Amino acid sequence: MALFDRFRRKENPVSAAEPHAEPKVAAPPEGEPSGGLLSRFGQALKKSRVLFQKDIRDLFKTDGELVDDALLDKLFARLIKTDMGTGPAQAIRDRVQQDNRGRVVRLEDVLNSVRESLRQLMAQDTAPIDLAASGPTVIMVVGVNGSGKTTSIAKLAHLFVSQGKRVVLGAGDTFRAAAVEQLVVWAQRIGAEVVTGKSGGDPASVAHRAVAQTLETQADVCIIDTAGRLQTQVNLMQQLEKIRRVIGKLIPEAPHEVLLVLDATAGQNGISQARGFSEAAGCTGIVLAKLDGTAKGGVVIPIRQQFQLPVKYIGLGEQADDLVLFDVDRFIDALLSDHDSEGGGGSEGAG
Repeated sequence: MALFDRFRRKENPVSAAEPHAEPKVAAPPEGEPSGGLLSRFGQALKKSRVLFQKDIRDLFKTDGELVDDALLDKLFARLIKTDMGTGPAQAIRDRVQQDNRGRVVRLEDVLNSVRESLRQLMAQDTAPIDLAASGPTVIMVVGVNGSGKTTSIAKLAHLFVSQGKRVVLGAGDTFRAAAVEQLVVWAQRIGAEVVTGKSGGDPASVAHRAVAQTLETQADVCIIDTAGRLQTQVNLMQQLEKIRRVIGKLIPEAPHEVLLVLDATAGQNGISQARGFSEAAGCTGIVLAKLDGTAKGGVVIPIRQQFQLPVKYIGLGEQADDLVLFDVDRFIDALLSDHDSEGGGGSEGAG
């Protein structure tokens, strides 16, 4: 709620304890130098990188270490601590063993093996949202309470608006007034339209009206928010199926994307969320939020490996343009770099 509270204080400056700068909503540059974006990845992954590398570096306190079973077992145990899970940790251990067993190696040699293993585990094409060839693109967004879902929707909408697209937001989280209010404030800031409903009303009705308005106004993109729910709440998960059906009655191919917003700070619980939501909502991709606030960024590795869902975007901060396309190589380079890269910030487009 930090962003919403900041905006509300801006609307009511008398109640603010101290002034706050306007959020950044300028259009992002068409192309960003790789060094600049790598720097942003590096800053966001700082906590994860420190945890990931510290434990591995501690195994190499001399100029070289013999890669034997004892060292490999220690490496496996320390990889587990990064929230990547046993499967990826075992795969990395096996790659280090394959490349270096019986040799005296330096830390850099092991990190090279780790890097190649991670590339294999996380291999995916960069997966921006492809706009529908004809008519509007409908995006449904799901996730648990507190995952950063509503804020991620606003950031995604900002990417489209900055590209000159007309965007309609559907405030389908009708059970949480603050979520609706937050979307309304965001829409005003970034220049999107928003459709709301009665508090506690039928979310499917809001979704239907949002898509209908998108068609009537010939908007380019419709993004539907949904109420946060636990993946174990069967009735609420079935509600997502109803929303899909209602949307599909207006546009047979819709929703074109179902994005699952995962809180990077959730660690291994994110795997359970990915499983539950994928089965109930037919997710097509992941938005990894709050990556800048956690040391558990390694959780994206088992999620990518187990579910084969592309990680489409990651949240690198709290500003409107702090949502960027996920890039495997940049992610791995930032995770394994010795220090934060130099360079400026920026954002990449949505499609």
